[in-house]
Amino acid sequence: MEFTHINHWAVFCCAAFNLVLGAVWYSPLLFYKSWLNANKLTEEDIAKNFNPAISYGLAFVISWLISYNLAFFLADESTDAIWGASAGFLAGFGFAAAIFAIVAIFEQRPWKYIVINGGYIVVYFTIIGWILGFWKA
Repeated sequence: MEFTHINHWAVFCCAAFNLVLGAVWYSPLLFYKSWLNANKLTEEDIAKNFNPAISYGLAFVISWLISYNLAFFLADESTDAIWGASAGFLAGFGFAAAIFAIVAIFEQRPWKYIVINGGYIVVYFTIIGWILGFWKA
């Protein structure tokens, strides 16, 4: 494995993609209302406690770390889009969403909460794996 196989522009785009996917996933067209209900939140709660600069800024930085972490695992010249998406799915489903579900179970969160957020995690990892495998250095 050589780290010269990491496309830093692809990693940056993967981090930015997290914000795009989140905007769609948690939009009123998809899971916004269900997510609010699962969290027992109201729109007033969200408006009162939400600082966009801090939330989106931290989300981007953490997404960048996630993307670099997956990029290091896929930094092999034989990685292609299919393997990238497969590895992303396995990391998202088998690691990230699984530990998220365990924590949520102990927090006594409803299954709706686990499925909405776990689904987001799996989709995100699968797509950034595909991007990293497709758009190589």
